[in-house]
Amino acid sequence: MVNGMKLLSVFLSYFGAHKKLFIIDMTCALLVAIIDIAFPLVSRFAMYELLPGKLYKLFFILMLTTAVTFGIRALLNYIITFFGHMFGINVEADIREDLYKHFQELEFDFYDRNRTGKLMNRLTGDLFEITELAHHGPEDLLISLATIIGAVSVMFAVQWKLAVVVLIMIPLFLGVVLMCRKSMINNSMKVKIKMADINADIESTISGMKTSKAFDNEKGDFARFKRTNHTYKNSKNDYYKSMGRFNASIEFFVCILQVAVIAFGGWLIMDDQMTYIDLITFTMYITSFVTPVRKLATLAELYTNGIAGLKRFVEIMEIEPSIAEKADAVELKNVKGNIEIKNVEFGYGMDKNVLKDVSLDIAAGENIAVVGHSGGGKTTLCQLIPRFYDVEGGSISIDGKDVRDLTKSSLRRSIGIVQQDVFLFADTIYENIRYGKPEATYEEVIEAAKKAEIYEDIMNMPDGFETYVGERGTLLSGGQKQRVSIARIFLKNPPILILDEATSALDTITEQQIQKAFNELSKGRTTIIIAHRLSTIRDADRIVLIEKGRIQECGSHRQLIDKNGEYKKLYSTQMLNQ
Repeated sequence: MVNGMKLLSVFLSYFGAHKKLFIIDMTCALLVAIIDIAFPLVSRFAMYELLPGKLYKLFFILMLTTAVTFGIRALLNYIITFFGHMFGINVEADIREDLYKHFQELEFDFYDRNRTGKLMNRLTGDLFEITELAHHGPEDLLISLATIIGAVSVMFAVQWKLAVVVLIMIPLFLGVVLMCRKSMINNSMKVKIKMADINADIESTISGMKTSKAFDNEKGDFARFKRTNHTYKNSKNDYYKSMGRFNASIEFFVCILQVAVIAFGGWLIMDDQMTYIDLITFTMYITSFVTPVRKLATLAELYTNGIAGLKRFVEIMEIEPSIAEKADAVELKNVKGNIEIKNVEFGYGMDKNVLKDVSLDIAAGENIAVVGHSGGGKTTLCQLIPRFYDVEGGSISIDGKDVRDLTKSSLRRSIGIVQQDVFLFADTIYENIRYGKPEATYEEVIEAAKKAEIYEDIMNMPDGFETYVGERGTLLSGGQKQRVSIARIFLKNPPILILDEATSALDTITEQQIQKAFNELSKGRTTIIIAHRLSTIRDADRIVLIEKGRIQECGSHRQLIDKNGEYKKLYSTQMLNQ
């Protein structure tokens, strides 16, 4: 549970980088408050001194000066609006950068547990509320407190008895604020949680819209969305009820304060303890109370939403990466590509037996194929090598160095991965290839495309390398997407290569074309191929069969066929089905 002082400390820590904007905003806010406090005093002076003394010229000079002052006040409000919002958006941008950077530090297991839509909501909706609080919070609080304190001080100077009445009622108002605030915060948190759910559902259903249409399941998806939307609507109802109670209390306070001042002030006039001019001055100050009181009401709502968003931000930031990097972690340099997997144990969550006592030595430059039935642990083993997950027992070493002793950046820089489900960014082909090496030149990108057997296809497209690939590469064929991903790896040029069922989703002809690119890519690299089609890995130096988390067989294609074991059964079955 995040305590209030910690939230405040985190919130204020983002103000320092933009203190000039903050000082300008707060200075202008203070000047506005001073002008608002001064106006009733100026009016009282005019009514007490200038008008009775028939000093009409001075009276109109004073009124003209007051008008100019209100013009300056309008300019100050412009500055407050512009600079205040600039300050708020800068704070939001800094918080968003820190949050996104933290997302990058979190490992695969975090994204296994959290939906994309919910994380998007943390980066957008929650932070907008924090921005509003950063801008309006300090500014409205300063104006309100300065106006109320200044007005009450003047009231005591004018008629202390009537000022005491006002002073007694203010704590009652603050009590109402505090009582309503807790309810509003709780309901605001519920709204944000439901909003994250609805964003996650929207993201999921839009991403799967083609599948929905293919199965003619739009009605079912809409019904699920409607249920989530209804839950969100109900949570909003509770929030608006608590906000309604709060606003109703504010309105009652403002009205009853005016009644109390006029009633008690009238009695003081009847008792010759007060003049009509002083009562008019009091009522002007009570009127000037309305603006700060309403600002405090709005601030309570902003605080409620902002603190809920801030709490969710801090909760995420407190999540530690599951894979910690040692303080003395070393860079992996001059990689030869020797991989030693020794007595490795691993499991996900409740399933603790995905890999059991797996040991395998892979020589530099060796081409290893990993085969077996689905769920046997093939992909898991390959995800442990770049430390996407940490082993729970045993060790994995590269060139004699335990991967846990290496910096994650240098380790992953040394390993290239091509997966079955290729992810392309919604950008051009050029930018998607260059993702493998952001500093690459145009000539290097072209060379990588040629090696990946995709250059001719790109040149036949209307915009060449500037062709937009669509969301997740939907405007390209499966084979083209795969070859773009291969071009990335050519550009990255890693000493270790992992091909995770990279051709299993392709047709035989396309697979043969891509296999040529893979053969070129594998030259001179330690290569691990997770294969579904066994015909594609017959030339591997060794084939490793993994079943139920253990290595069952290991050898060349010929050796395993001669062994007449599980590998031969798998191979024979596939040959019969072709």
